Amino acid sequence: MDWARQINIKNPAEIAIMREAGRINATILATVREQLKPGVSTAELDAAAEDVLKKHGAVSPFKGYGYPPFPNSITVSINEELVHGIPSANRKLKEGDIVSVDCGTFFEGYVADSAFSAGVGEISPKARNLLEVTEQSLYIGIAKMRSGNRTGDISEAIQKFVESHGFQVTREYTGHGVGRQMHEGPQVPNYGTAGTGILLRPGMVIALEPMVLIGTHKTKVSKDKWTVVSADGSLTAHFEHSVAVTEGDPLILTVL
Repeated sequence: MDWARQINIKNPAEIAIMREAGRINATILATVREQLKPGVSTAELDAAAEDVLKKHGAVSPFKGYGYPPFPNSITVSINEELVHGIPSANRKLKEGDIVSVDCGTFFEGYVADSAFSAGVGEISPKARNLLEVTEQSLYIGIAKMRSGNRTGDISEAIQKFVESHGFQVTREYTGHGVGRQMHEGPQVPNYGTAGTGILLRPGMVIALEPMVLIGTHKTKVSKDKWTVVSADGSLTAHFEHSVAVTEGDPLILTVL
C-alpha cells in the first residue's frame, strides 16, 4: 500500500459517526474484559463481542478479512501471542495469563479499532510492569498527535519510552489510518525518528497501537497464518485507540 496516497481527511460529520463506532467498540471491549476469568474459552469472548455488535447494528471488519479469511469478530492473543490470535473453543484462559483483545467495529460506513491487554487473576510483577508500560506508551504517542507534528514524532516517543523500561517494540506491525477502510494512511510504526514522516493535519484519524515485547523485537507467524508470536516466546502486550487529529487536543474516539 502507498500509505501517503491512502490518507483520507475526515470532516466533522464523519468524525462524529466514527465517535459512535468508537463507543460501540469501547462497549465491546469492556464487556469482554469482564469475561477474563480462568476457564473461559477465547471463543466465548468472541461470542460476547458479537452479541454487542448485533445489539448496536454493527459488524466486525475483522471477520472475513485477509487470506485465509479471518474467522472471528475479535482477535484474542495470549502471553507470547502479540496480535491476531484466533478465538477457539479449545483455548481456555488460565490464572496468570496476559490476554490481548483487539476489536474493530464497522458502523454506518466507518470503522473504529481499539485493543487492550489485561491479566487473568494474579499475574507476575514483570507482566504487570509490561502492561503498565505498554498502556502508558499509547498515551505518550497520543499526546504527540497534534496538527503540525509528524508521524515520526509519535513513533520516536513510543519507542524511547518503551525501550527506557527495557522492553522492545515490534518492527513488522504498525499503527495506521482508519476510516471507511480498516487500514488507511498514514502508517505509524512504533519506532522512528522525530521530525520525519507524514505531516499531521486536522481530520486525520489514526489507530495508534503500541505492540511491546519483553524479549526480542522479532516475531514470527504461526501455522494458522494469522497468530503473530514473539520469536523467543517471551511475553507481549498490545494497546490501541482510534484517535482524531484536531485543531487542538487529540480526540480519542474509542472510549465510552
